[in-house]
Amino acid sequence: MPTCATTSAASHPNGANALPPVRRARALRTSPISRQPQAAEPGRDCPLCPRLVAYRHAQRQAEPGWFNGPVPCFGPTDARLLIVGLAPGVQGANRTGRPFTGDHAGELLYETLLQYGFAAGQYRADPHDGLTLRDAMIANAVRCVPPQNKPLPAEIRTCNNFLRIRINEVRAPAIVALGRVAHDAVLMAMDKRKSAFSFSHGGEHDLGEARLFDSYHCSRYNTNTGVLTPAMFRQVFARVRSFLDGLPPGRSGLRPDGPD
Repeated sequence: MPTCATTSAASHPNGANALPPVRRARALRTSPISRQPQAAEPGRDCPLCPRLVAYRHAQRQAEPGWFNGPVPCFGPTDARLLIVGLAPGVQGANRTGRPFTGDHAGELLYETLLQYGFAAGQYRADPHDGLTLRDAMIANAVRCVPPQNKPLPAEIRTCNNFLRIRINEVRAPAIVALGRVAHDAVLMAMDKRKSAFSFSHGGEHDLGEARLFDSYHCSRYNTNTGVLTPAMFRQVFARVRSFLDGLPPGRSGLRPDGPD
């Protein structure tokens, strides 16, 4: 089964890199899909967001043994479920190099994925724990760790090109957005109006190409304060499981059924 690499991917095409940094970021943000970078993953030294680049360099100096790079997605590229988070946590995915691995948010997420058959193995908060995803892929709205876990709107827009390409490649009929930022990022990547699809925990939206399921983010803050309980989180994935199990054979994603 094809999988998304968990190490750094190829860099942007030379044509895009030939532009000055500001013009390059603007071109990637506004150009049509045919002119966007062809890779769904930024290179390890992606230069597009100066603030995130500076923070990444500072983390590399402070913790040279950590991953400290744009965190690639995790899971098979033919998955029918795409889970979109916010951004890597500084001591979680930024440290380990695998989404939701090494911090509190991953404990609830992977426990739930295992329960509903979207993962196999045992989660040990270690990218070498042997855990695999089944029919699911995890990505983030922003691939680099942001200071204080708060990416800026411009950084979300710039990184959205990678999410757009990943959505078009995977063609998953079900997408789970973990939090409002991820919800908005999915709509942006799919050229949908935010005003037409309001975020709410447990909300479901028919986007035409896919069904979007909303959940509060499984962060420590949300679970500690009771904003999100494990039962609330499991209910979302129970609905996803039911939706996918009810699809007719051959329904694989964004394109109509039939030969490519």
